[in-house]
Amino acid sequence: MGVLRFAGSIEHIAVQVLIDGGSSDNFLQPRIAKFLKLPIEPGPQFNVLVGNGEIMTAEGVIQQLPLEIQGHKLEVPVFLLPVAGADVILGASWLATLGPHVADYASLTLKFFLKDKFVTLSGESVPRPNPAQFHHFKRLASTDSIAECFTIQCLKTIDDEDIFKEVPTNTEPEIAMLLHTYKNLFKPPTALPPNRYHNHAIPLMEGANPVKVKPYRYPHSQKAQIEIMIQDMLQQGIIQTSTSPFSSPIVLVKKKDGTWRFCTDYRALNAITVKDCFPIPTVDELLDELFGAKFFSKLDLRSGYHQILLQPEDRYKTAFRTHQGHYEWLVMPFGLTNAPATFQSLMNHIFQHALRKYVLVFFDDILVYSSNWQDHLKHLDAVMQILQENTLFVKLSKCSFGVLEIEYLGHMVTGHGVSMDKDKVQAVINWPTPKNVNQLRGFLGLTGYYRRFIKSYAKIASPLTDLLKKAAYEWNDQAELAFQQLKTAITSAPVLALPNFHKPFILETDASGVGIGAVLHQEGHPIAYFSKKLVPRNQKKSAYFREMFAIAEAIAKFRHYLLGHKFIIRTDQKSPRSLMEQSLQTPEQQEWLHKFLGAALKNDQHMVEIMLKYVSGKAPIQYTMRDGLLYWKQRLVIPKNNDLLHKVLYEFHTSPIGGHAGITRTMARINSQFYWPDMKKDIWDYVQKCVICQQAKTVHTSPAGLLQPLPIPSQVWEDIAMDFITGLPLSYSYTTIMVVVDRLTKYAHFIPMRSDYTSKSVAEAFMHNIVKLLGMPKSIVSDRDKVFTSNFWQQLFKLQGTSLAMSSAYHPQSDGQTEVLNKGLELFLGCFSFNNPKSWYK
Repeated sequence: MGVLRFAGSIEHIAVQVLIDGGSSDNFLQPRIAKFLKLPIEPGPQFNVLVGNGEIMTAEGVIQQLPLEIQGHKLEVPVFLLPVAGADVILGASWLATLGPHVADYASLTLKFFLKDKFVTLSGESVPRPNPAQFHHFKRLASTDSIAECFTIQCLKTIDDEDIFKEVPTNTEPEIAMLLHTYKNLFKPPTALPPNRYHNHAIPLMEGANPVKVKPYRYPHSQKAQIEIMIQDMLQQGIIQTSTSPFSSPIVLVKKKDGTWRFCTDYRALNAITVKDCFPIPTVDELLDELFGAKFFSKLDLRSGYHQILLQPEDRYKTAFRTHQGHYEWLVMPFGLTNAPATFQSLMNHIFQHALRKYVLVFFDDILVYSSNWQDHLKHLDAVMQILQENTLFVKLSKCSFGVLEIEYLGHMVTGHGVSMDKDKVQAVINWPTPKNVNQLRGFLGLTGYYRRFIKSYAKIASPLTDLLKKAAYEWNDQAELAFQQLKTAITSAPVLALPNFHKPFILETDASGVGIGAVLHQEGHPIAYFSKKLVPRNQKKSAYFREMFAIAEAIAKFRHYLLGHKFIIRTDQKSPRSLMEQSLQTPEQQEWLHKFLGAALKNDQHMVEIMLKYVSGKAPIQYTMRDGLLYWKQRLVIPKNNDLLHKVLYEFHTSPIGGHAGITRTMARINSQFYWPDMKKDIWDYVQKCVICQQAKTVHTSPAGLLQPLPIPSQVWEDIAMDFITGLPLSYSYTTIMVVVDRLTKYAHFIPMRSDYTSKSVAEAFMHNIVKLLGMPKSIVSDRDKVFTSNFWQQLFKLQGTSLAMSSAYHPQSDGQTEVLNKGLELFLGCFSFNNPKSWYK
């Protein structure tokens, strides 16, 4: 008898559905419910006898499981049961809801009516095992053996190639499901990369001639290896035979695992290539983004460079020769000068919305980081989807998923901070005593990579760096001591904290007769160390000079942390504290102050110069300083290239306080409190380019005719004007605004009204919002709205002794005060509710 098995999905996650008429109820694997965060309700606990005789307990119920099979959407109640063989089991209780149905196990179909439509589901065929001979079973009865019989069902594997054999057995179920969902991501590519915007191009300098370098002679033992590699690349379709006038030699470089890497020596080609200056991130810069992360995953692209297509018109420039023939690349090879820039540009582009939020990319190393497990699953899913959409393939054996500690770019990263890679530390420990300058450079290169972990690195390594400068290499006792001290420092290096840019930094500096040093930390946890050896000329200078030099160099070193943030400098010398108050006597003092101000004022050269002149007593008399702030004619000076400038422009024009005022009014408001160079031009440009003003404002022209102004009132709120702004979009049940303005002070009240306002409701609102607060007016100027001309309104104010003056019909200029205010209010509301007109009430 066949088995009715269907491919289905739950919230776009693929699942296997088994139709089992022998099962009393419907069941779902608990791991799927947990991964998809389905709403699980407590249900009755009951035991279930499964096919192998095991008794299992069903716990929890999902009342409506959103299951889709072959385009048909179902909502099925299921119990949670960790049964093997299928993700979802639909039993007799579900079949009963179908009514009459036909289950054909020969054709593996299930036919029934669903929402008045006849539905046919086609099942998946499962390979059946070869039948056993009956006499084999009969023979068991005549023996003393005790045997158990099992029904074995063959399940279809994910792929003929076992791509998941290197996944650890303790991988979390949610991660395993993600890997299964994106299983095609981990297969080797079978075709050339797609044509992308970031294809690699090789622009040559003007007048450059074809490169033709004589091939190197290879050892006889490598020729067979070269032939195998060429044949393999031809089969992959990433190279082709060539007739190009260009030719570069090849070399084989041995990998760590003993295999060979095929490389082309493109130095001659690179020399005539126009360089691409796309920025490549630094390791320290990337690691600084990881504050707060606890869960990490790392993905490594499979031969990343070969997943970028070479521009067809540039392929001939990559030609290379072997003892077999002449070939050229179809994909981006290693060794081209602009290859790193092209690769980083592609990765930055496809991950542009996730970079530094939950993804870091350094060429083909992709790090996914999150503060909690659920976010990490979402982030990992998003990254895999991006890679799949861009046809980029990952090498599973080099990946790590959902771990608390991970190796990234030669560092070990955890939620507590960054430490050195244990393998690199062991390499330092095992490093033999250098026999020549090249071996010493290798040792200093490795330890120097981790100098941010080592306090006073320059001072410790000073005897070793001195050996690099001498004509004759001579290892001595001082060098041996420094060599061993560096090894000790590497093995005992601390875990560096990740910077929290929401907290202040502390910079501690020190200086000795040999060198200077500093440590940047927060709340006692070191973030990075810095040290530098003093040149002989500076070693002879005073302690004051060395301390100030240490502060200046430390600020320059850590400026990427300090710019835009408050920080404290700690030093054991008191003299540096008074630098801002001292009269500058030496060029060094001016240079130090320049660096200190540069850290505070970023790139505003004008502000730096003014501050230097002020301290030197050469600034114009209009400049004064109070509490560390610079003023010009009692107005606060704002650095030109500072975020504060943009905040001022926003608050005085774009915010509700600014009200999208015109150029003159905005300039007058800002000019009363602030100053910066070219401020009038900046304000004019900002207001002129305001998109809301361009869309919401109209052009005003002067009216024709002689103006006849009303008499000027003598007291506030004795003579007022009233009007209605009607026809507004419905906002919180209001469509009208009643405007009441004092004709003397121009002070106004705006009262929201419903569209069905009457004389009574207007009078109540007037009494509550105006009379209650300001008293009864002596006169009211209004138009001839039906409310103002009603008998009720006329008699009410007659009894109060208030005179009513009305404008001429169809002549709003008679009440110009209110009309101007209405226009201003309409403009204000139009600007701030332009994108959501129904929000004007707020």
